[in-house]
Amino acid sequence: MGGLPYCDKVYQSNIENMNEALWDALSQADCWIFGDTLEHFQNPWAVLQKIRSLIPSNGVIACCIPNAQHWSLQVKLNIGEFHYEESGLLDKTHLRWFTRKTLIELFHSTGFHISEICPRIFNEPGRDQFLGLLKEIAERAGVNADEAMNDALPMQYILLAKPS
Repeated sequence: MGGLPYCDKVYQSNIENMNEALWDALSQADCWIFGDTLEHFQNPWAVLQKIRSLIPSNGVIACCIPNAQHWSLQVKLNIGEFHYEESGLLDKTHLRWFTRKTLIELFHSTGFHISEICPRIFNEPGRDQFLGLLKEIAERAGVNADEAMNDALPMQYILLAKPS
């Protein structure tokens, strides 16, 4: 079996505890993939800043992050049913929560710009009965209600970020 056509090496490690030797070995990595992991880090800002200090100008970060603004979380929070679960949006191992806006802020504040962001929206039963209420809350809060409604639909965001 031949080598991978787009990947020279793969490392698996706890990135928050990596030693400098491994960071040095990764200094030429041009693609960093975080599949449902940034929300598990104690300090994703520090991790992204470290990567920013190493990543080549043509590098990219690809990640998938759950949406804390999802309509189901808003409903659960409003009725006091914020119970951690084994998996999903309320995964008990999540340490950080991001919305579309705070996700953009995370990357901008660490020296990246988001070149693509794709919402993952699923056809979920019961959603429509709550969207009108969420729109009314947004209107009363004086924010863009259509934007708030659109941001309540994705379960996750997939994004590509590049060095600024």
